[in-house]
Parts: sequence; C-alpha cells; structure tokens
Amino acid sequence: MTERRLLLATTNPGKIREMRALFKGLPWRIVGLGEVLPGLTFPERGRTFLENARAKSLFYSRNWAGLTLAEDSGLEVEALDGAPGVISARFARPRPGDESNNRKVLRLLAGVPEKRRKARYVCVIVLSERGRVIKAVRGEVRGRIAVEPRGTGGFGYDPLFYYSPLRKTFAELSAEAKNRVSHRGRAVRMMRGFLEKKGQGPGR
Repeated sequence: MTERRLLLATTNPGKIREMRALFKGLPWRIVGLGEVLPGLTFPERGRTFLENARAKSLFYSRNWAGLTLAEDSGLEVEALDGAPGVISARFARPRPGDESNNRKVLRLLAGVPEKRRKARYVCVIVLSERGRVIKAVRGEVRGRIAVEPRGTGGFGYDPLFYYSPLRKTFAELSAEAKNRVSHRGRAVRMMRGFLEKKGQGPGR
C-alpha cells in the first residue's frame, strides 16, 4: 500500500512534533516542508492568524499533490494590546528566538500586577488541496504570564504561559497534558473531527 502523507506547512520542529502526536492514529504521516519541499518559502504578511494560515495553506497546496495543513499561532497579551500576536515568533527582532522573545515579554511586563497579566494562546489551522480551502478551525486557551520562566518542556512562550486550572506553565506539563488543553490541541481535535466525518484522505 502506498504511504499516504499530509503536508504540514512549517519547518518548526516543535510544531511538527506536536502535530504528529495530535494526529496520531489517523491513516497518514505528517511531513514538514523541509522533508518534501525544501527551500520553498512563503513570506507571512497577514495581519491576523487566519490571514497567515490561509495564505500559507493555499500557497503550499499549489506545490503539493495532496492535502496541505497550514497553521498560524501565537501569544496575545492583554496588557500589551494583543502583542506579540502574529509576530510571536519574530517578536525580539533582529535576533528572535524562544529565549529572547520570552525575555522581551517579561521586560515589557515588568511591574505589571498579576491581575493585568492575562494572555491567551491562539491557533488557526487551514486545510487546503490544490489551491482550494477546504476547512478552517480556531482554538484558543486563556492563561496569564508568569513573572519568570518555569519548566523545560514545550517551546515558544510555554515557560511563561501559566494555566491556572493545572497550576503550571505549559512548559511544566507533559506533552500529553499540554495537548489536552492547548490552543493547538483544541484546533487539531476540530480538524480531526472534520477529516474523520468527511472521510478525507491525505492526498496522493
């Protein structure tokens, strides 16, 4: 039987790892851009997570024979007027990275009391095939920004994102526990349900 593959339009190893775990059990293998379309890049210029995810999904689906999933996600901090938002991965320019992005958030929130450190993680996933959008879903989870990084798991802003129901940051949770409550986990479950209901295959 020919292996069926579904393209996840990212080169972020953390996202690929989480998506593979979240889609486990479905009859295809998640592949990243570096594996099947190395060197092909799409500049993100959207003003919202949906605009970015939709544009990426359509772009890469025109270069891939099967189904293409594109995801855009990030952190929105209430006291920062929704920043870093769609530039979450590039927040600490010119030298962005998980540690520098986290340091910038903490610096901007220095002295801000706990009740004003509300934040949310947002994830939008768009499924396309051959230049046509099939489905878009959105997941989010609310929390607050801790006063210092805690935990060594996850990636991105996880060491700062404190989830009150579990009394831990996302970086202190196991991968399984995080996936049950995270923005990405919630969005993927909606997408899984759509694919299972419609009986979609992962492409050729």
